[in-house]
Amino acid sequence: MAEKIKNFFKKKKIDAKFKLAGPGHKLSESTISSQSSNHSRREDKIVTRSGLSQESKVAADAALARLQQTRDNPAFNTSLAAIKAQVKKELENENATNSKSEPRESSPKVEIESDVPKNYAASGVFFKCPLISNDILPRDEWKRNIKTFLYEQLEDERGLTACLIIQSCNNNKEKVETCVETLCKYLENIITYPEEEKYQKIRMSNKAFRERVQPIEGSLELLLAAGFTQQKLANAEGVEEDFLVFNQENVPSVESLTTLIEALRSAEPIQLELDRNLQVLLPSQAANKVQLPPSFYALTPEELKKEHQLRAEAIEKSQMLRTKAMREKDELREMRKYKFAIIRIRFPDGILLQGTFSVYERYQDIHDFVQENLEHSGLPFVLNTPTGHKLVEEDDANKTLIDLRLVPATVLTFAWHNSIIEDINRSPNKDVYLKPEVMVLVQEI
Repeated sequence: MAEKIKNFFKKKKIDAKFKLAGPGHKLSESTISSQSSNHSRREDKIVTRSGLSQESKVAADAALARLQQTRDNPAFNTSLAAIKAQVKKELENENATNSKSEPRESSPKVEIESDVPKNYAASGVFFKCPLISNDILPRDEWKRNIKTFLYEQLEDERGLTACLIIQSCNNNKEKVETCVETLCKYLENIITYPEEEKYQKIRMSNKAFRERVQPIEGSLELLLAAGFTQQKLANAEGVEEDFLVFNQENVPSVESLTTLIEALRSAEPIQLELDRNLQVLLPSQAANKVQLPPSFYALTPEELKKEHQLRAEAIEKSQMLRTKAMREKDELREMRKYKFAIIRIRFPDGILLQGTFSVYERYQDIHDFVQENLEHSGLPFVLNTPTGHKLVEEDDANKTLIDLRLVPATVLTFAWHNSIIEDINRSPNKDVYLKPEVMVLVQEI
């Protein structure tokens, strides 16, 4: 059945008549036209993340060459030479500033306004759904699109589609499980007792039906697919009311209900994948973008603001000394306010690579994200935390971002593994870290 569901999506994706509301996009901090441009570049990047062929490298070099030709336009100059010069200047300024005073780490704040300020580290949290399309959209927009897509398939694949609607278009998992078991019981009774009339009628005013089945989206579509039709019939008191009545002529065979039962019990919600929202930043841009949007928080902005206020009042009232265990407990509680985190990787040339991660993803996911964007892909490296801890794939692969204290935002410093430093230093491209098509994403200077 799992293979059947997989083939269902494969067929619908190929089908030319399947189209959603248009290409997805991400909100940017600049104009609408730049939003469209940034999305297109991201889409191109996603296709080639698994590795660059020689043809892809030539295409990327050509793109950089075209950008180089725009150097006379002061409004847009992202040539590698300009980038390197700007990075060098910014690093010199940063070093001069650091020598005079200790750097202060900015804490993220909650922004109540709906507009996305320019100082946000990201414009939001975005997702992909490869089963359906290549669009990159916010979660709520994906939920609407998934629902639209599934209802469009009811005419061709009513039974399987109804199972997917039940799993994907309802929020309460426990109620969905109860509904599925009730529906399976209805169908199993018909299979086991095909001559029993009482199992072929469902009174819609019945308490079990009203509480367990009717509120769940997709349940009525499933029963229609199973051969039921809605009719007005007299109840035991002779009063007409709504019933769902099974008619064997509406299904190929009673045995076909077994397939529906299997689909009901094996279907899973259509899953979304977190998009990394990859960004390439200059040092000054990273310094200016320090806040996180409300979508990164597990609490609403209002709840978070109230919690901060209550905590500040409690600390003010209590001046007792806290043990290390108490501090660690508070730190974990603070991190669990977030659903997502911004991870930035600073390379020796000053460029920063930024991605969005779930707080429960593992270090292996960060390592893979860096690896797939490196020009020298496949070579070992280490990432250093701000506290000096070296993150190594062998030791930290299965630790979550919360375990590693990387929430809600952190900057990791990239370094090649000691075992390959000599080989890297002999390479003519030793100062090149990111792939050309990734460097093209560097934002305007």
